Amino acid sequence: MDISRRGFIKLMGAGTACLGLSGLGLDVKPALAYTTTMKTAGAKEVVSICPYCSCGCNIIMFIKDGKFISSEGDPDYPVSEGSLCAKGASFHALHMNPHRVIQPLYRAPGSSEWVEKDWDFMLGTIARRLKDVRDKDFKEKNDKGQVVNRLDTVMHVGSALMDNEECAVTVQALRAMGVYQIDHQARV
Repeated sequence: MDISRRGFIKLMGAGTACLGLSGLGLDVKPALAYTTTMKTAGAKEVVSICPYCSCGCNIIMFIKDGKFISSEGDPDYPVSEGSLCAKGASFHALHMNPHRVIQPLYRAPGSSEWVEKDWDFMLGTIARRLKDVRDKDFKEKNDKGQVVNRLDTVMHVGSALMDNEECAVTVQALRAMGVYQIDHQARV
């Protein structure tokens, strides 16, 4: 934000005046309540469930002109009573962020540049590399001759942005490949 010295002084003066008026007994709560509803005025409320953990807190999503414009906790939900954790509270910002990466980015080995690639290339590359590592490092038996069927050289750290179903499918796929070193950021 670019603000001049004169603009800063005006802003400080206005802030001081407002602070002084609040000391005279003016109640600003109705004005604050009104400003919070301005953004969602005329929007359709849709109650959904937060996907990020097993608590399943209700989220009220506001849809206006077919676009997702805001979200908040549901005060009628008995478990959270309208409060949300950090992931639930950032639900709208995570999904509607203009800086959100929506195309796969690939950086070739030794390169410093990220290049947009299509999903077929990325998924094929990941699958090929994982298969190569699995073929090279898979252990059927340990040093004692016991059957272990595991892959010691691969581990997985999950994302807090994965919902419950994505986590379940990911763990099943990893275990089928012999990966046993599985952790998840959401437990923190």
